[in-house]
Parts: sequence; C-alpha cells; structure tokens
Amino acid sequence: MARKTKQQALETRQQILDAAVREFSERGVSATSLTDIATAAGVTRGAIYWHFKNKVDLLNEVWELSESKIGDLEIEYQAKFPDNPLRILREILIYILTATVDDCRRRALMEILFHKCEFIGEMMPLHEARKVLYLESYERIERVLLDSMEHGQLPADLHTRRAAIVLRAYVTGLMENWLFTPESFDLKAEAGVLVDTFIEMAQLSPSLRMKPPAQKDS
Repeated sequence: MARKTKQQALETRQQILDAAVREFSERGVSATSLTDIATAAGVTRGAIYWHFKNKVDLLNEVWELSESKIGDLEIEYQAKFPDNPLRILREILIYILTATVDDCRRRALMEILFHKCEFIGEMMPLHEARKVLYLESYERIERVLLDSMEHGQLPADLHTRRAAIVLRAYVTGLMENWLFTPESFDLKAEAGVLVDTFIEMAQLSPSLRMKPPAQKDS
C-alpha cells in the first residue's frame, strides 16, 4: 500500500510539472497562477503545495530535470568516446540544439525562459539562481576545454574563460533566435555545422588566445 501511495505521489508530481510547462508556455509565467496549473493538472492547489513551494520552485524543478538529461548524456559519451573530450563536447552541443527542435518539453522550457518569463517580483529568486548556474556553467565548460587542450585537441594557449563565454552566448543565441523565428533557418539540420563553427573558432581564432605579458621598457 505504501509503495502504491509513493507511486501515486510521483505520478501526481509529474502531472503538475507537465501542466506547469504547458501553462507557462501558453500564458507566460507572470500570467499563470497556481490555480491555473492545478486545474490543468486535475489536482487541488493543496496537492501543488505538497510538492512545491511556489512557481519559482516549480520552474526550477522543470529546469533541473532538463539539465539532468545532459548530465546523463555526458556520462554516456564519456564511455563511448574515451580520451576524446572535444568529441564529447561536440555531441552534447549538437544534442542541445537538436533537442530544442525535437523535445517538446525542452522546447517549451526554452521558450518560457527566453521569451515568456519576466525576472521581476516573485521571479527574482529564479533570476538569482540562474545567475549562479551561468557562472557554474562557465566553469564546467572551461574544464572540458582544458581537458581538450591536454589531449592536444585545442591550442595550448586557448583563453578558456573567453572561449566559455563565447560558447554559451553562441549556443543560447542560436536557440533564442530559432525559437523566435523558426522559419529563418533549420536548426536541426544545421546543428552539426553550427557546432563545428565554434570548434573551428576555438582552434583557429587569434582573439581566443592568451596574450603574452607586455614587455617592460628597459
């Protein structure tokens, strides 16, 4: 009986998350109330408060579920492409772009975060949490770039923080632009070429190199 109750709680939690994504995507975050989500999920407001504190908590959970998929893929690719960190990075970036097209949940989440969420008022805690995630993502990207450098796949003098900033801006910009005008280019078909463009930039661009220290006048 206890097992069944736990399973029912997990199913209810998933219903709420699915409904939240749909409602946020259709109405925008600010215009969506917990009552709207409860109605769409077929549960009571009390059921939502049993699982989540508020809308910020709900949206954070949806985001974390989406990001956990990328973490799982990284582990899978590490086993598939051992000692090839640049290939792993390439495959993950291609997945991120193609999933924006093919994965309905991820696409809706990206639309919410880019175009349907105002980081003001009750959503300010989400804004602060996202800032922390951005800084952490730069560090994660830098670790992969450093690993690629150690394997001789990227230049030894690559400016890793600058490259990480460019990479994040490049990928999020591609997703945001495509979501706003999907008819403007085929993100899925071009994903591999677009990712290779960044890799070539990291390998060849003089602007992504560490500058030697300035010589002092004698």
